[in-house]
Order: sequence, then structure tokens, then C-alpha cells
Amino acid sequence: MDAEIEQVYLARGIKGVRPRFAYPLIRLAHTGPLTIRELAESLGRSHSAISQTVAAMRREDLVTSEPGPDARTRRIGLTERGRSLVPLMEAEWRATHATVAELDAELPHPLTTVVEELRRALERRSMRQRVLEHLIEPPR
Repeated sequence: MDAEIEQVYLARGIKGVRPRFAYPLIRLAHTGPLTIRELAESLGRSHSAISQTVAAMRREDLVTSEPGPDARTRRIGLTERGRSLVPLMEAEWRATHATVAELDAELPHPLTTVVEELRRALERRSMRQRVLEHLIEPPR
């Protein structure tokens, strides 16, 4: 699905923007600059995942990074390019939600239900734990 959404951006002449950038860009547009920790918490994502996303967004000139309140933090804000993309990101976000609802109606097992059940199952026992339980290491 992400590859298809990326094609929507490319068809509009927007290069270097990934679907995973949409939610952070929208959040920063509505809140103003945030630390990576604040952004991660507000999006319900891990610090590591948001740190990687911010680094990729910085490479595409979508966000700035400035010193935060202490030496260990950085405040992330939007560049002009990032700000200019927010209306399209918001429209795409709404269109994607409508598309998922449409797909849910067509599927025998709604995608949103399956994703929620998967999230709960992984909360009970993480993917890492599950893989480790099945992992048989080769002899040394």
C-alpha cells in the first residue's frame, strides 16, 4: 500500500516523500516544533522509529533540527518544503482512511479488525519473543 501511495506523490511531482512521513509532518504542522521524544509519544511510536523517520525527512529537506532545552535534545520543526506539503498530506491521509474503510467493506475479515487483533497479540507476546521461541541455532 505504501508503494501505491508513494506513486500518488510522484504523480504530483513530489519526490523523496514517503507515506511514513505524512503523520509526523501533519503533527508538527499542528503543534509546532517538538523533540523526537515528544513527537514519538504523540504519534504512539518508538523513539528509535521516529528518530530514523526524522533523519530521512531531514535528508529530503522536510524538517529542521535545532538544539532543544538541554544538550541531549533536538527540536524538530518544519521547513518551508515540509510546510508546503502538509495540505496534500492531510488530504492523502483522509483519502487513505476512506480507502481502508472501502476495503474493509469488501473483505470477509476487515483489515482494521485484523490489524487491531494483531496489535493485541503482539502486546501479549512480542514478535521478537515469538521468533526466539522458534529459533533453532545452527551448531557451532
